[in-house]
Amino acid sequence: MGTKWKSKIALVAWILLFTFGLSGVVWGLADANLYMKKNYFHTEEFEGELEQFINYLSFFELSETTKEDMKRKLTVTASEIEEHRMRYGNLSDQIANIQGQYEASIQEARNSKNEAVANALIAEMNKKIEDISKNFSSDEHVREKVLKEKEQAIEEVYNGQENNRTEFLRYKASFKYYLRNTETEEVYTNLKISDDESIDTIKDEVITENDMLFIRSYPSKDTDYLSTEGRNNFFDYKNEYVMPAVEQDASLFEGIIAVPKSAPSASSVLDGYHTYHDNQVVFIIYTLTGLAALLISIFLYKRISKAPFVAAMETVEPYYNRVPIDVRIILFGFTALITLLVLANSSHVYYIQDFYYAMDDILAGLFMEALLVLLTLMQGILLTERFKDSPRLQEDWKKSFLPRGYQAVKEAFLNRKTGTQTFLMLAFVFASGIGVTVSTIEPAVFVVTIPIIIFFGIPIFFIMVKRTGYFNRIASTTSELASGHYPPDLPVRGKSALAELAGNINTLKTGVKISQKEQAKSERLKTELISNVSHDLRTPLTSIITYTELLKTPDLPEEDRNSYVQIIDRKSKRLKVLIDDLFEASKMASGNVELVKERVDIVQLLQQALAEYNESIKESTLQFRITKPEKPVYAIVDGQKLWRMFDNLIGNILKYSLENTRVYISLKTEKDQAIIVFKNVAKYEIGENTDELFERFKRGDTSRHTEGSGLGLAIAKSIADLHGGSLDIEVDGDLFKVIVTLEIAEL
Repeated sequence: MGTKWKSKIALVAWILLFTFGLSGVVWGLADANLYMKKNYFHTEEFEGELEQFINYLSFFELSETTKEDMKRKLTVTASEIEEHRMRYGNLSDQIANIQGQYEASIQEARNSKNEAVANALIAEMNKKIEDISKNFSSDEHVREKVLKEKEQAIEEVYNGQENNRTEFLRYKASFKYYLRNTETEEVYTNLKISDDESIDTIKDEVITENDMLFIRSYPSKDTDYLSTEGRNNFFDYKNEYVMPAVEQDASLFEGIIAVPKSAPSASSVLDGYHTYHDNQVVFIIYTLTGLAALLISIFLYKRISKAPFVAAMETVEPYYNRVPIDVRIILFGFTALITLLVLANSSHVYYIQDFYYAMDDILAGLFMEALLVLLTLMQGILLTERFKDSPRLQEDWKKSFLPRGYQAVKEAFLNRKTGTQTFLMLAFVFASGIGVTVSTIEPAVFVVTIPIIIFFGIPIFFIMVKRTGYFNRIASTTSELASGHYPPDLPVRGKSALAELAGNINTLKTGVKISQKEQAKSERLKTELISNVSHDLRTPLTSIITYTELLKTPDLPEEDRNSYVQIIDRKSKRLKVLIDDLFEASKMASGNVELVKERVDIVQLLQQALAEYNESIKESTLQFRITKPEKPVYAIVDGQKLWRMFDNLIGNILKYSLENTRVYISLKTEKDQAIIVFKNVAKYEIGENTDELFERFKRGDTSRHTEGSGLGLAIAKSIADLHGGSLDIEVDGDLFKVIVTLEIAEL
């Protein structure tokens, strides 16, 4: 326990030492421009005192313009006469205003049967009306009024300045001056000297550096002649129509102004001088002491135990890291700024004259500053550690307010029209709220706010209510769709984002219905595929197993044995064909087939495929009608794959055509395409859904008594698709038509 307490005390002492040092350095940097002057007389504070003294001196002594002189210079312009005349409106408005002021009082006097008061009020009212009427008939009458107002303003200014004479006398006791008008040679001074003394004599014998704390000569190296221009103009603050600024004569003076060492102790100038000197000493001592303390604290940093500080950091860190990173950065900057301001403005408690009495304040201020410094250090360290952990920093940044706010604004304006409309409506509501609030303070504003609310606010309110209802209906429909129900289509009203959303939801609903139908169809076809594959593979396999078992019979006649072997051979080849076709169909459906394309004559390729079935065609009862162009038709294709497509289509015709019917095969070109059409009359009823014939193991022979694999059309369509062509089926009753389209090569 003793070691822990020692560590804590040492850490607290270090923080106080570091804070003291930091305070001294910050104060030194903040007030260096103020206290690094040579003395008080080089400060802006003294320059202000000097300027105030010269202003008073100019008014009370240097100025030769009296109050009467100012009044004699007064003039009244035509515009001032017109302004005074129309100040309260035209003649009828002013008469009505005066009558309104007296009407209630006159009526009250008459109700009280006090005719004397009523007559006096009427006489007073008529006198004012007569005066106002004279304003509009006589310019001279108005000129006299304006002149009196200006004279009254001058009286107020001079009377106000006379109240400052005491302040001037106090300044006069603090300064010594000797000034001579360069034009009139008249001398103004508060020195006890003879009238024939020269300025040089004054500088050498009266106003000397031994007797003065401050001396300024006019003119000098850095100073021009002292001028009274602009110093006596006290009229600018008056109404420009009542009392315009009266130009006064500006005079130039040469001479000396000084601050004597023998000035009264109550002098603000001398008091400022001594206070500045004391503060300057404190500034230098405190700044140097602070710098030393800061260097010592930095030196001791590695030698003290920081376990209590680390423990506190570990306790705070989980909670601190929950705050968004941008808020942490702003909070750190704000805390650091407050700390610097407090450190920079703590100097008032360190004045020498207040040091003993302000000891409690000094210690309290130091502890408060230490807490601020500690808080700033903790935030800085935690932020630094976070910035070093780049992955976590990126994660923090994604969760911060700025990216989320930017993303929210960006999403709000994904549909620019909707975002802009919403923003404008919110801005209008906000502005209307401000307008109503201002109207309660200033009822005159109601004249503007009421029409705006009636013509804009109420329609916007109904639009918002209507759109809210439309949005709720859309939300209700989506909830029903999510529950698996299919409500009626939403109405699409206008071209707003909500209308577009309603249209999209209707489209999605239709798509979901189609998707569910397709899914049901897919499930059905998958079931049929499994059933058909099982049937077509099991049939030859069952025969092979059966006849294999029969071959095991002892003393089996050779003739039966040969017959069984032939059956097994035929069924095995049949099984191989089924497996090969299934494998090839799967490869083609996945697109995992390499095509060896070359320039091929499609006409010749079709003739070769027909030639392969020449004997089968002759043995059948079908009559083939072939139509083809006399010239070759070339295409860039894989000849072997394309021959397989023709082979499958011709084979299907021989298997599934009705006996004693005609078969039509035609090949023609249209533009850049070759169109091959196969037409035959189906032996079996096909049905309406021809797309299912392209499915694997799907046959026109639903009883599956024929030798087909059910993969012929699927393989043929895949071959056409791989070549960038198409294979389509059309059924008209029992007429079955296959249309193959391929791109032909340029000649």
